[in-house]
Amino acid sequence: MNNRVQQFWSEFCETNNKKNIEYKEAFQFGVSADWLASLVVTGKKTATTSGLLFYELENEAIPKVGEYNIVLDVQEEPVAVIQVQSVEVVPMNEVTEEFALAEGEGDYRFWWEAHEKFFTELLKAYDLEFSSDMLVVCERFKNVYSKSN
Repeated sequence: MNNRVQQFWSEFCETNNKKNIEYKEAFQFGVSADWLASLVVTGKKTATTSGLLFYELENEAIPKVGEYNIVLDVQEEPVAVIQVQSVEVVPMNEVTEEFALAEGEGDYRFWWEAHEKFFTELLKAYDLEFSSDMLVVCERFKNVYSKSN
């Protein structure tokens, strides 16, 4: 990962007296990375939803409570360190409105339409189709460090 990410992580660790810990990954949220990163920094976005199938297809473990990640903006600049607070796997059509609102992007209908579109596009690469009962990973997180706090 780039030096700016490592420097940002080091600053977080120093500021919070954390030793011998690592972050899982540095990533951008969705297709509107700057907007979503700003929602994380301001505390409006405290949750995210991802398709379980993509973890399985990429042979990647789902998030675990306590893990740290670094949120990047569109220029791949680090903007926040988040820590996973909870993880639940449910069918998409059983995701609650309360959880959808915690994503900070709009109302439940907006959340549903945005995720349906996003998953439909990603699934095409695997010759798969979207299903309203596909399993999703509902992750809650906390912004534990950003330049503004």
